[in-house]
Amino acid sequence: MAIIVNLDVMMATRKMSLNQLSEIVNITLANLSKLKTGKVKAIRFSTLEAVCKALECQPGDLLEFVED
Repeated sequence: MAIIVNLDVMMATRKMSLNQLSEIVNITLANLSKLKTGKVKAIRFSTLEAVCKALECQPGDLLEFVED
C-alpha cells in the first residue's frame, strides 16, 4: 500500500510556487520540498491544515491511497 502526495498537482492548479507556499504556510522550503516529493513518513495535522487552507483544498485532494 502507498500514500501518494499530490501537492505538486494542487500547486500547479493554483499556479503557486513552492517558495510562495512556503512563505504562506510558514514551513521551511526543505520540508515542503520533501512533502512535495513524497519523501516524508508523516505529516502533522497542523501542517496539513495550513497547506489545505493556503491551497483552498481538502486533505483528500493532497493525499491519495493506492494499493500495491
